[in-house]
Amino acid sequence: MKATIWHNPNCGTSRKTLEILRATDGVETRVIEYLKTPYTRATLEQLFADAGFTPTEVLRIRGTDADERGLAAAGDDAILDAMAANPGYVDRPFVETEKGVRLCRPQDRVREIL
Repeated sequence: MKATIWHNPNCGTSRKTLEILRATDGVETRVIEYLKTPYTRATLEQLFADAGFTPTEVLRIRGTDADERGLAAAGDDAILDAMAANPGYVDRPFVETEKGVRLCRPQDRVREIL
């Protein structure tokens, strides 16, 4: 099985999720460090739709200036534009396999799609 993780190596939950993927037999893991290789808007739209979230639901407030910029009260289009310009606004980590997409908070949510 192939799995793609949008990973931030500075995030403990992201590191733990990656550990689960690497420790699972038969999983070939593709790691995208999204701070180095940012999301496209289309990728964000696809991930959120497949995971069943709106942009507002996965807007990362903690550790960002999203609140100060008024993003928490903005519409989905404005949030998506901000996320595409600054991937730090996206909560993490997202993982995609042939079984679906999950926002892996907590990290054990990844097991649902393995």
